[in-house]
Amino acid sequence: MSGFTLRRGAFPAEYLLVLREQIRKSKFFTVNNLNRDFVGTRGFSIVFRRTAIDRVREQFPWTCGYLDTALRDDCNAFYLNPLQLTQGSNVSSHIDRSLHAYVLEIDPPLAVSVLYVEVPVGMKGGDLVLRRGKKFLGRVTPEPGLLVEFEGDLDHGVERVDTPGQRLSLVCEQYLLEEDQLGEIPEFQVESRAKSY
Repeated sequence: MSGFTLRRGAFPAEYLLVLREQIRKSKFFTVNNLNRDFVGTRGFSIVFRRTAIDRVREQFPWTCGYLDTALRDDCNAFYLNPLQLTQGSNVSSHIDRSLHAYVLEIDPPLAVSVLYVEVPVGMKGGDLVLRRGKKFLGRVTPEPGLLVEFEGDLDHGVERVDTPGQRLSLVCEQYLLEEDQLGEIPEFQVESRAKSY
């Protein structure tokens, strides 16, 4: 089993344009709040439980199409983040556990969904590399509109981007938490290094 699936052309170009514009003009969009594995990246994060999906849609209307398509019915907590890389940016190999900030003992998400919103023409580098432990599973070359879903316990990273331009994706970690764990997660919260919001 490969551990990941690819869905090309998951969204029309018009929707990708809306995402690109709305993400970049958001007051939350700034130097990333993620850990030091995310070198030279920009973005912000939205933490929410399934019960707050309508609130996410209301405050971030541009997420609606993505949420309708990417969210799994068997998950109850989510960590959604736009992620922008530019020349020199990279993401070290890691396993996602972004809700660890709220729940100390937490398993990886059931799945991680990545939509490529914008990819520089002729980009060199910037591929998503997936492994299970030391076993190489695959390399994904980004293209606009490509939706990738991979098993949440996979090691993954993004190779250094070696050309000018902006590589923008929308990433969602999807968790199935026990009730006591779910109670530790904010129903809805935005995480950003923006100074005022």
